[in-house]
Amino acid sequence: MYPSFRSASIALTAFLTVLAHPAWADGERQLVQDINGYRAHPARCQGSNARALPPLVLKASLALPVAYNGGLRDGLKAVGYQAALVQTIHLVGAHDVESAFALLARDYCDSMLDTQYADIGVSRAGSQWRVVLARPLVDAHLGDERAADKALLAMVNSARAHPRLCGYQRFPAARPLAWSAALGAAAQGHSKAMARDNYFAHQDPTGNSPADRARAAGYRGRNIGENIAAGQGSANDAVQGWLASPGHCANLMNPLFTQVGAAYATNARSDKGIYWTLLFGTP
Repeated sequence: MYPSFRSASIALTAFLTVLAHPAWADGERQLVQDINGYRAHPARCQGSNARALPPLVLKASLALPVAYNGGLRDGLKAVGYQAALVQTIHLVGAHDVESAFALLARDYCDSMLDTQYADIGVSRAGSQWRVVLARPLVDAHLGDERAADKALLAMVNSARAHPRLCGYQRFPAARPLAWSAALGAAAQGHSKAMARDNYFAHQDPTGNSPADRARAAGYRGRNIGENIAAGQGSANDAVQGWLASPGHCANLMNPLFTQVGAAYATNARSDKGIYWTLLFGTP
């Protein structure tokens, strides 16, 4: 049995051509500079003082055309930006940067100072502006693959170090798992395949199971178990999702498993954006 964890979000594929008018490029950059200046030295916002905030990062992929009226998340995904959180602001009647910023400060002060957003995109058509604020799905601090491998191993072993109730099944503390390069390679291959081919399943399209993939990577263990997850932007979110699911929790706490390999892979144009694989084994 290979339990899996599915994220709740569902996305549809959309296609979008982003058109940037070069005449407005300087104005758009200036508006972002003004917004970031305000974030660095915020004034009162609805009667409360705000602390200084880091600057928003200007992203070309967030510069949706002013006239775009499709699904916001789908439009961004089509140009390679998978958003965990996104807001669009439409300004009308702003003939220059100063008047655009004045409208933002008057009507969208809270949005400009929202700590949840990290990126920004701006587009303009005449006196109309679109400002898109977003936070990417994948945690900016996720790091490279090796760092994520170590983080996952540490989190899994930390969870195994304590007795745990997985649904109605009680597990005592279990010994820490050792890293297996072969299991890690098999996990990485499966995560990359799910991200590339946009599917989410233990059995791949060719019919291979987790045990098949482990053997193909050179692992000759007796027992194989697999947890997968999709749509979680950090290693911690993936592990917490598995612990909250009785079947995945049982796999993670199973004392028969002594080795593990883990990996993630991303594809911003896929349905879930990021895919995680945790592959257990017993040599």
